[in-house]
Order: sequence, then structure tokens, then C-alpha cells
Amino acid sequence: MSNNPSSESKSADFKIENNPLNEIRRTIAVLSGKGGVGKSMVTALLATYLKRTGKYQVGVLDADITGPSIPRLFGADAYQPTATEAGIFPVRTHSDIRLMSINLLLDEPESPVVWRGPILANTVKQFWTDVVWGNLDFLLLDMPPGTGDVPLTVFQSLPLTGIVIVTSPQDLVAMIVKKAVNMARMMNIPIVGLIENMRYAVCPACGESIHLFGDSKVETTAAQWNIPYLGHLPLDPDLARLGDEGAIERIHKDYLQEAVAVLEKIPAGQEI
Repeated sequence: MSNNPSSESKSADFKIENNPLNEIRRTIAVLSGKGGVGKSMVTALLATYLKRTGKYQVGVLDADITGPSIPRLFGADAYQPTATEAGIFPVRTHSDIRLMSINLLLDEPESPVVWRGPILANTVKQFWTDVVWGNLDFLLLDMPPGTGDVPLTVFQSLPLTGIVIVTSPQDLVAMIVKKAVNMARMMNIPIVGLIENMRYAVCPACGESIHLFGDSKVETTAAQWNIPYLGHLPLDPDLARLGDEGAIERIHKDYLQEAVAVLEKIPAGQEI
């Protein structure tokens, strides 16, 4: 048996059917090679900025089943999806972003999800088939870190428009991100681009940028990999505070506008 997942995907069609009530024009997976780089924050910000344009209907599928943080970022911890014969209707945030997460289905959001890989992967598939997302211009998938069962299942089973990869400035992270890049290319999934988080901190006294991890090489690395560089986020206490308060939609700083512009240019219903 080949170690290359793309060889298997060429011999069989793994794509699953969407809920017949759904019309989703662009499906973007946001992933990282490892945890702790702010992938969920980036997903939440991209959804917020896309919705803020006033032009799009936006949803977020929290595919990080064992470490779900999307509901907390949007202040939706206490919201409950509505189940009907037609399917499960996602919750809606203050700005009308549609959310689905395993945490919204648990009696106790802090209860651990102790499931094996195939069950985790099947749960994500059910969030695609059983949830009534309705009419969406963008569905963002907040992926679990790494290249395990869930990313493999999503890459094989869902009609992804493309992926956005989140990284941080450390050299070790760049090496791990390369695994995610290689996996996407093996599976023939288009890479929208690379977003760098925690590039620098700003001194509150003098306003100087402090590069805590040294000079960033992410832009250079992205060019070497032939991947578009979609911008960066600093270590911003306001982002951390808004995330903790469940108020990420109140962000007043225009971060990631280059990434948003690239996403807006993706034709509806097509791979890039």
C-alpha cells in the first residue's frame, strides 16, 4: 500500500454529499503544523473581517474536536444549536456568523472529548452533512493542528476550495509547517497562502517593535515554497483580551486585510 494519500484519492472518490439545504460557495480550511500558533484566532479574525465587509454570509466549522475554542472566541459558549428533522442549525454570533462546534453540543463545555481518530473524523464529516449551514459565501474550517486523521479526512472528503496555513516565526515551526504544505500538495489541495502570527510585540512605552523570536524568515520561506505570504499578526494584548472576553467581533484594528482581499478574489464554487 502506498504511503502517499494522493495515490489513494486518485483511485476512489471519497467526497461526501453536503446537506441538500446548503449552498456553500467557498470552503477554506485553516490549519497549522503544530498547536499554539494562534490558528483559531486567525480563523475567527478572518470570519469577522469577511462578515464586516457586508458582502458575505460566513460560517465557521470548528473541526478541532479535542481542543475547540471557536465558541469561546465569539462568546457563544452558552448557545445551543437547534435540531430538526432537516438537520442541525448552527448558532449565530452577534454579527450573524454561523458556528458549529462540538462544545456547543456538550452538557459541560469543559468536559474532555476522549475519542479515537476515526470518531473525531466522522464527527467533522457530520458537521458537513448534518448541519444546515444554508446559503454561505465562505465556510471556514478551524482544523486541529498537525497532519492526523481529521485533516486527512477533511482533505479527502470535503470539497475544499483551498487552505490557509498559520505559522509563527520560529525555525522549528517552519520545519513542521512544511509537513502540512507537503500533505496539501500530495492531496492536490490548493494553498491560498501563509499567515504569520506573533511576528513581533509592540513596546507599550516607546512603540518600538520587539521581535521576540528574532528576525522572521517566514516571508523568505514562503517564497522558497512558492506560497503567497498573506500578512502577519503581532502579539497584541487587545487580541488576547477580546478572545478571553468572547468579543473577537469587536476588534477595531484592521489586521489581515491582505489575506481577506485574497479570499475575496477566489471565484465562488471553484478551486483557486
